[in-house]
Amino acid sequence: MKLKKNIAVSETGFLFDPNSGESFSLNETGKKILSFLEEGKNEDEISKWFTDNYEVDNATFENNFNDFLTVLQNYRIVE
Repeated sequence: MKLKKNIAVSETGFLFDPNSGESFSLNETGKKILSFLEEGKNEDEISKWFTDNYEVDNATFENNFNDFLTVLQNYRIVE
């Protein structure tokens, strides 16, 4: 899964989709996930990084991560 090319994300977590005109604010976790997607990391690599660096178990992270990906897909932020 990759971030669409025309999506703009600022350092502060402001995301803008010029096609729809919609904008979103991301928290630190959302910004990190998007940066990993831009780097081409797969879901397993992203999951491992978060479970290694935060006090979160794999099942909880996977649940929240999949919910976030669903939101990104619904708003056509990723392809």
